[in-house]
Amino acid sequence: MAATRTAHTVWNGNLIEGSGNTTLDSSGLGTFDVTWKARTEQAGGKTSPEELIAAAHSACFSMAFSNTLAQAGFTAEEIQTQADVTFVPGTGITGSHLTMTARIPGISEEEFRRISEEAKTGCPVSGALASIEITLDATLAA
Repeated sequence: MAATRTAHTVWNGNLIEGSGNTTLDSSGLGTFDVTWKARTEQAGGKTSPEELIAAAHSACFSMAFSNTLAQAGFTAEEIQTQADVTFVPGTGITGSHLTMTARIPGISEEEFRRISEEAKTGCPVSGALASIEITLDATLAA
């Protein structure tokens, strides 16, 4: 069954001096201010498309990793994933770097590495970001 999620943005003014807000309609979790300055300099309490993509990528990867672990017979006690999405003005989004640490009883380092890489490529958001470089640093916590 397909699921569609919706968000919308209202923008006022030009790119550099204008501003807008993005609303997460499906979840109703809130409305977030967006500006060019927040996208290219300091966030200053505002978000950007790249931060929203980073949130989606870190959540999706964590879910894909959890699922791939389960298929291999493992359950993580905890998975922590950070996504750093890079935007270069004039070029666009150039990459997403995932940093993941997980506590998983009974897994070998080799199996952990294999599952991590499989989840990186199998994550649907990674698929949507296929035109950029996606890197992963994965750490198996004791």
